[in-house]
Amino acid sequence: MYQLPLPLPFTEEEYRSRVKKVQEKMAEKGMDVLLITDPSNLYFLTGYDAESYYVDQVLVVDINDEMPTFIGRYMDAFTGVARMTWLKEDHIFAYPDNYVQNPEKHPMDWISSKLKELGFGKKTIGIEIKADYITPYAWERYKANLTEAKLVDGSLTVNYVRSVKSDKEIEYMMKAGKISERMMLTFYETMAPGVRLCDVAAAVEAAAFSGTPEFGGECCASNMMFPRGIMGGAPHIQWDDQPLPENITIYLENAGVYKRYHAPFSRTLCLGQPPKGFIEISKIMIEGIETVMDHVKPGITTGELADIFGAVYEKHGVEKEARIGYTTGIGFFPSWGERIISIRSIDKTVLQPNMTFHLIPGMYLDQYGLSISQAFCVTETGAKKLYDIPYDVYVK
Repeated sequence: MYQLPLPLPFTEEEYRSRVKKVQEKMAEKGMDVLLITDPSNLYFLTGYDAESYYVDQVLVVDINDEMPTFIGRYMDAFTGVARMTWLKEDHIFAYPDNYVQNPEKHPMDWISSKLKELGFGKKTIGIEIKADYITPYAWERYKANLTEAKLVDGSLTVNYVRSVKSDKEIEYMMKAGKISERMMLTFYETMAPGVRLCDVAAAVEAAAFSGTPEFGGECCASNMMFPRGIMGGAPHIQWDDQPLPENITIYLENAGVYKRYHAPFSRTLCLGQPPKGFIEISKIMIEGIETVMDHVKPGITTGELADIFGAVYEKHGVEKEARIGYTTGIGFFPSWGERIISIRSIDKTVLQPNMTFHLIPGMYLDQYGLSISQAFCVTETGAKKLYDIPYDVYVK
C-alpha cells in the first residue's frame, strides 16, 4: 500500500554524521552558526525535498547542537519538514504567512528576531550569500537586524562536505545512471525527420520520470538542453515545436535522477549526413575522454586531469576554452553541479574515493556544436562509470 510520509533516504545516524562534518568546517572558519538557504544543502542535512525554496527559508546549524533548526513558512514547516525529516518539532519554527511576498515586511526580519531569541544575536554567523536562493535584500535585512552579531560569508561550507559521497549516495547515483541510459535510448529512438522536438523532449522526460521497473525517476535540476544545427554552439538552449529537418546535428544534455542524486550525460546525434570534419572532431573528443578516464585515481589532481585532456587536443591541433568537468551529486534548480571543484588546469583539488564528476568537454563552434560526456565515481583503483552509453556520434 502506498504510504506517506516516505522513509528518509538515509539513516538518522548518517544525517548526524553529516552535521558533525559541517560543524568541523564551521570551527575551521570560526563560525558559531551557519544559515543555509541552498536547497541541495538543506536536503543533504535533513532529507527535506520540497519546492518551497521559492519563499525564504533557512536551516540553522548551531556548532553546539547536533540537530539543525529549520525556520520557514508555516505550511512547509509543520506539515512538510516535521514529517519528511529527522528534525524534532522543537527544532522547527514558522513565520506567519503575512510575511510571504509582502512589500511591507520581510521574512528575514522575523527570522532575525528568532535567531536572537535562540541566543545567536551576538555570535559569529555564516550566511550562504553566494547561494541562488538568498536575495540581496534578504542579506541587507540580516545586516540591519543582527547588528551585534558578526556576519561572515559561509558559502560552500556544506558543499565541500558533500563532495565525498557515502556508499549509499554512490548507490543512488548508480541508479540515476540506469535512468540516464533509458533516457538516452529514448532520445535515439524518437529522433527522426518531421518529428517535433517538443515531442522528443516529452518522450525523454517520460523515460526520466518512469525510470526502470525496479525504481522510478525524479525531476531534474535543469531543463533538457537540445543545442542543434547552427545553434549548436549555444550549449544551454532548450527545445521548440518545430519539426526536425532531414539533416541536422543535435545533442542532448540532461540527467537521470534518483533521490535527488543526478547522473548527468550528453550525447550527439546526426540526422542525415554529418558536417565535414564532424566525426573526426568527435573521435578526438572521445580519445580525450578515454585518456582522462584511464588516469583517474585517488591522489591525482583535477588540474592534472585537465592537462592530460589538453595534451590530447594539443596533439591534434584543437583548442578548447571552457573547463572540461565538475563535481556533481544532489541537485535542485538551477543546477546539478556542486559549485566547488572543476576539472581545469588551475584547480588543484586532489581526487578522493567516492568523489563524483561530470566530465563534459563539449565543443561549441560557430557552425555547430558537439557534446559527449561521462559521469563517473572515483574509486580506490580508478574511475567507475555511472552509466554505460556508447560515446560514438549516433548517425540516423
